[in-house]
Amino acid sequence: MQVTTCGRRAGPALLPSVVGMDTSTDPRAPIPPVLAFRGVERVYGSGPGAVRALDGVSVDVAAGQFTALMGPSGSGKSTFMNVAAGLDDPTDGEVWLAGHPLHALADTERTLVRRDHVGFVFQAFNLVPTLSARENVVLPFELAGRAVTGEVRSRVDGLLESLGLLDRAEHLPSALSGGQQQRVAIARALASEPRVVIADEPTGNLDTRASREVLALLRAAVDDHGQTILMVTHDPVAASHADRILVIADGRLIADHGRLTPGSIADLLVSLELGAA
Repeated sequence: MQVTTCGRRAGPALLPSVVGMDTSTDPRAPIPPVLAFRGVERVYGSGPGAVRALDGVSVDVAAGQFTALMGPSGSGKSTFMNVAAGLDDPTDGEVWLAGHPLHALADTERTLVRRDHVGFVFQAFNLVPTLSARENVVLPFELAGRAVTGEVRSRVDGLLESLGLLDRAEHLPSALSGGQQQRVAIARALASEPRVVIADEPTGNLDTRASREVLALLRAAVDDHGQTILMVTHDPVAASHADRILVIADGRLIADHGRLTPGSIADLLVSLELGAA
């Protein structure tokens, strides 16, 4: 996976070839990335007080892989995720999600792309307290106006069973442990089979055992179901579950590694900190 750059171009609403991929039906053709940044800038404010949260970021995120995004506080991690999901606009550059040019879409169009192609797992769970675990998982279908068919219910129950939650399906979030609530949030993110699941510090509020469970579930979503996971984390142990580790600092991608041990990740972060000192 190489970091590449190209200039900003206008294009039609769907143009996978902009990310340099063959769009033919040849089975030997490379698979387009789920997410592609091309020279992305995000600047807040103007003049001397302007903050450059993203500074010329160009990167591809491959389908069917687990990618971790790391960096110090204020490095641009949250901005990267918000721009990747179409929650924030780039000041310049191109952002392609599932072949759709987020940078060129109106708010309503971006909302539809996000609804159809992105699942979210947040540190704070964000479950509706008055709905049961099963109802929370089904909720995105209802909000999108999609029929909750027998097939959907079967898939939801299958997810809950695989996550060890089927016997807790009718319980409210208040009756679940933190780890169980996060597993419900993961089931909700995976149920609609999105192209990419964005996880923002998903283990930040969990104890060690619950964290291990959640990370194992995310890993299994990739290995067993071909999901694409993009996770922000500060934890070397969490990042060690990923296939790829991106490190961002001062709005720039400064490191891109394959799978590493927790110790190697910690050493990498320390060396980068010392290099910046």
